Amino acid sequence: MSEQQEPFRERGPIENGHAERLLTEGTIEILGRMPWSSNATLLCDVIHDDQIVQAIYKPHRGEKPLWDFPSGLYRREVACYELAKALGWDIVPPTVLVEGPVGLGSLQLFVPCDFSEHYFTVQNDPALRLPFEQLVALDIAANSTDRKSGHVLIDDQRHIWAIDNGLSFHEEFKLRTVLWDFAGEPLPESIVTALTTLLSRGLTSSLAELVDEPEIEAAETRIRSLLTNARFPKDPTGRRWPWPLV
Repeated sequence: MSEQQEPFRERGPIENGHAERLLTEGTIEILGRMPWSSNATLLCDVIHDDQIVQAIYKPHRGEKPLWDFPSGLYRREVACYELAKALGWDIVPPTVLVEGPVGLGSLQLFVPCDFSEHYFTVQNDPALRLPFEQLVALDIAANSTDRKSGHVLIDDQRHIWAIDNGLSFHEEFKLRTVLWDFAGEPLPESIVTALTTLLSRGLTSSLAELVDEPEIEAAETRIRSLLTNARFPKDPTGRRWPWPLV
């Protein structure tokens, strides 16, 4: 890039592979901390050659210890992206491991959205039914314990994105989600095909560097159970909801 040339700030959709390269190879400049986050969640510019994208950086050093999850939630953020990618579902923003300005962490492409919208405001949109069904299946496979309505973003293309995925992949079943609208309904054939294909390949190649082997085995067990029942599960306890809901 010449001294006179300014980087182009990318605001439109970016192909995932290209986004991964930008995030992995770019220079990270922290702009500030995102509000209402319990752990350090930092908005950044990522500069690579002639492009600038914005991203969310979650450094390991900024995590608060939890009694029910091991340290290293940033790896689980990346694991959720890798799982969605392995399933062929474009519902988690590109997320990579980086050595950032304050240490190792996850870096996720920032998705410009109307933040007044979330799952509860768009849950009845028929055009979003399949991506929501994919998200339910993803969250069961990943054992999401914190799928709040506000963790589902809708961009200006009416595409849904699942963010804040760090509380996932625990070996013990801990599912907590607001997406119970599909409980008891049959799995769509496309979801059955994606899950079956993934199981035939195994999850280890996608997740081995991110979560432990028992957690990978537990994820495969959850997928097998989902396929065996061939229906979205119900919550007989009425307790598997995150708090706050939004």
